[in-house]
Amino acid sequence: MTRLEPAQPAVQPDEIALAMDRIRPYVRQAPVTEVRAGGLGLSHPVTLKLELLQHAGSFKTRGAFNRTMLAAAADEIGPAGLIAASGGNHGAAVAYVARQLGLAAQIFVPSTSPEIKRRRIESFGATVNVIDGYFDDAFAASVVRQADTGALMVHPFEHAAIIAGQGTMAVEIDDQVDEYDTLLVSAGGGGFIAGQAAWVQDRRRVVSVEPVTSRCLQAAREHGGPTPVTVAGVAADSLGTVQLGALAWTIVQSYVDESVLVTDDDIRAAQRSLWDEFRLVVEPGGAAALAALQSGAYVPEAGERVVVAVCGSNCDPNSVM
Repeated sequence: MTRLEPAQPAVQPDEIALAMDRIRPYVRQAPVTEVRAGGLGLSHPVTLKLELLQHAGSFKTRGAFNRTMLAAAADEIGPAGLIAASGGNHGAAVAYVARQLGLAAQIFVPSTSPEIKRRRIESFGATVNVIDGYFDDAFAASVVRQADTGALMVHPFEHAAIIAGQGTMAVEIDDQVDEYDTLLVSAGGGGFIAGQAAWVQDRRRVVSVEPVTSRCLQAAREHGGPTPVTVAGVAADSLGTVQLGALAWTIVQSYVDESVLVTDDDIRAAQRSLWDEFRLVVEPGGAAALAALQSGAYVPEAGERVVVAVCGSNCDPNSVM
């Protein structure tokens, strides 16, 4: 197979730094916590970045604020406000941002999204439309509605402003952790991991973690570009994207060092351990990166300092106990 030369990354570090300045008053600096060797069943220490404590329960709020605030500054938002498709977390983030900025919001979610995520979106005042299927089905319906209303489309990953906003998490980690070698990040459509990779570039290793049942980033690495995959599994509502985003790929192909896969059982075990040891309610997609360490899908070298993004909390608490 002929592989093309890597494209220019869609997002540069200076754009992420500007995004941090822009959204800082509106987002939480999610804390980090150090886990000693022996904790969480690991033989080595690890640092957890608790991004699940972000407003609306996930990192998605960062990108949604950056995208919306840039559009507002350019006078691109009309009376219809914002529109988005989401498995749940991005929808909650857009709904939260809309409420904070005094805008209307319509969110399209797939029928496979948990009821608790739909209720979370509604709690922020957005209108929720449920579409049969998965994320791509909901997105197709949102495009039709956007054409009718003229609302601003806030895509969960295929926009440079979204990627830059998500990358602000890595900016915070640099401020919070003196030195580290590797960042483990769960991946869906690619916006989150692309943001982190665009910031750290070659200064750290970035490792993608995906479920074996939803692996669009690994498939893109194997085929030399985004390619469709099937979607299923316990984390499909947050990580189940049919194809990696094209913009994310411009970054992933240069700055994501490794891609590993975890099973549904691995993910459930990580959820339970985070509850048992920290009393953290973590959704499947948010626990996937830790699952890579616990299952041995990723094995650090001796002395390697690893940071794990624990990135989402929008699930039924009973499901992790």
